[in-house]
This record gives sequence, C-alpha cells and structure tokens, in this order.
Amino acid sequence: MIKEFKEFISRGNVVDLAVGVIVGGAFSKIVTSLVNDILMPVIGLVLGGVDFSNLAIKFKDTTIGYGMFIQNIIDFLIVAFCVFIFVKTVNNLAKLGHKKEEVKEKEETKVVETELSVLKEIKELLEEQPKAKKTTKKSKKTDN
Repeated sequence: MIKEFKEFISRGNVVDLAVGVIVGGAFSKIVTSLVNDILMPVIGLVLGGVDFSNLAIKFKDTTIGYGMFIQNIIDFLIVAFCVFIFVKTVNNLAKLGHKKEEVKEKEETKVVETELSVLKEIKELLEEQPKAKKTTKKSKKTDN
C-alpha cells in the first residue's frame, strides 16, 4: 500500500495539482486585495460612497450582511476573469510555440525533399553513365 501511495504521489499530475493549488491560493490573495483595496472603493465612489461590506439588513436580533455577499460575488467574478485571461494568454503562447515548431518542421521537410531530389538526379545520372560507356565501347569495337 505504501508503494502504491509513493507511485501516486510521484506522478506528475499530483505534483502539478499541488503546485496549481498553491499558486492559485497566492493568486487569489492578490486578486482579493485588488478587489477590496482598489476596485471596491472606486465602485463605492461611483455609486455615491456606498461601502458594500457594511450593507446589511437587521431583523430583530439577526443581521443579514448581504453587502459582503455582493462583494464576494464581485471578487469571484474578477478572479474568474483574471484566470480566464491567464489561461487564454497561456493557450495563445502554446499555439505560438506550436506554430514555430510546425514552421521548423516544414523547413526541415523542404530541406530533406530537396536533398532527396538531388540524390535522385545523381542516381539517374549515374545510371545513364554506364549505358553511355557501354555504347561507346560497342561502337569502338564495331569501328575496328
């Protein structure tokens, strides 16, 4: 069982997932700070000084803090948008890399095709050469 666990942990997917979770947590803190410290105050100013985090409904002894809910929704949307932009950028870079590889492969294919065509021409010339020598030898014999 320990051996199976070691194999499971040593697989690339698990390590990639762990790195993704750690980086995602750090990225989430950055975006949350962006939302709370920069965007929400600006949105509050635009909406007339409203602070979403303080919005609440008091009903008897209970306080329903819907303002924090609104702020968390905005936070989620911004995080989702940032992740979307990041993934789109990475995909575009990957496509660019694949295009460069395809161009390089095409160039290599052209070089190989050119080399093959030159070799075929040489082969044809070499095949014709003995025939020409044989014909000249026969004609010399008949001339004597």
